[in-house]
Amino acid sequence: MEKAMDMEHLFAGAVTVGERGQVVIPAKARESLGIEAGEKLLVFLHPAGNGVAFVKVAMLEEAAAMIKRLAEQLTEEDTHEHE
Repeated sequence: MEKAMDMEHLFAGAVTVGERGQVVIPAKARESLGIEAGEKLLVFLHPAGNGVAFVKVAMLEEAAAMIKRLAEQLTEEDTHEHE
């Protein structure tokens, strides 16, 4: 029962694919995610082949920077442990 409620919460609208393959991201989704005109998004295919996901490039850049910082911290800790 809870999964159904989660899906309702995640639903942001419906789109129609235009002749050139374009879609308009519904306002609810743009507002919730802070997507602005001109912003770059990456498009990923769902592993099962039944959908796509749009991800903000800026979010991925932030995540990559965080992972880099964590890796550097772990490397420093590992270096100190072996001294």
